[in-house]
Amino acid sequence: MCGRFVITSAPAAIRQAFAYVDQPNFPARYNIAPTQPVPVVIADGGARRFRLMRWGFLPAWVKDPKSFSLVINARAETVLEKPAFRNAIRRRRCLVPSDGYYEWKVTGSRKQPYFIHPQNDAPIGFAGIWETWVGPNGEELDTLAIVTTAAKGSMTELHDRVPVTVAPQDYARWLDADETDVESVIALLRPPPEGQFVWHPVSAAVNRAATDNPQLILPISDEELRAIEAPPPTQSATKRAVRTKPSTDDSGQGSLF
Repeated sequence: MCGRFVITSAPAAIRQAFAYVDQPNFPARYNIAPTQPVPVVIADGGARRFRLMRWGFLPAWVKDPKSFSLVINARAETVLEKPAFRNAIRRRRCLVPSDGYYEWKVTGSRKQPYFIHPQNDAPIGFAGIWETWVGPNGEELDTLAIVTTAAKGSMTELHDRVPVTVAPQDYARWLDADETDVESVIALLRPPPEGQFVWHPVSAAVNRAATDNPQLILPISDEELRAIEAPPPTQSATKRAVRTKPSTDDSGQGSLF
C-alpha cells in the first residue's frame, strides 16, 4: 500500500521530469499524509498541467463525505470493476510526483517504518486516479487515490502491496484518457522491476503526520534498529529485576546486591 510519501526534489526538477506547463513553487515535504493536498499532473487540453488535489478519493455520487470511508489507494486488480473507480480509471488518470515513500514492516508486535526510494534518486510518478466531487452547495473538490498492486521480489520483505510506479516513457499513455484503449493502460499497473527501489529503516517519528522535516528520511543505525526489534523483557524478568534492585536503605549497612 502507500500511506505516506515525500517530495524532496526542487520544483524545477519536478517540472522538468513531468513536462507540465505550469511553474508552481512549493516546499519540500517529508511526510505527506492522507487528506492533505498533494501535487498531481494531469492532461488537459493537450497539455500537461500541475494541480493540487486532496489525497482521499471521493466518487461523484457520494452525498455526504463524512459518511464515506477514507480511500487513499485503489487496487489494480479490481480498479476496473469497483463502482467507485471504474469511471475514473477510464477518464481521469493522473501522475503523483514523488521522491520516495514509507512502508511499515511488521516485526513481532511492532511496526518498523522504512523509507523506500529510487536507486537512482530520480523523481518518480505514482499512478493515480482522480474525481471531482461536487457538494450540495455547488462546492467542488478534486480528490485522488494512488493505485497499488501486489509486491514482487525482494519488496515483499516489507509489504505485500506496492504503489504502481509509471515509467517515464509511459507517462503520455497513462495520462491520455482514451476510453477505447483502457486495456493497454491496465497493462501498466505492474510492480516495479527488481532493483529499482532501495530502502532503509527510519525513525518512528514519521508515525506522527504532523512531523515534517528532512531527518525523517535519514537511516537509523543498526544498533538503534536492534534495540527497537529486541523483545520486551518478560514479566518474570521484570520481577527478578525488582527483587534484585540495590537497596536504598541508608542505615550504614552496605549491600552486595
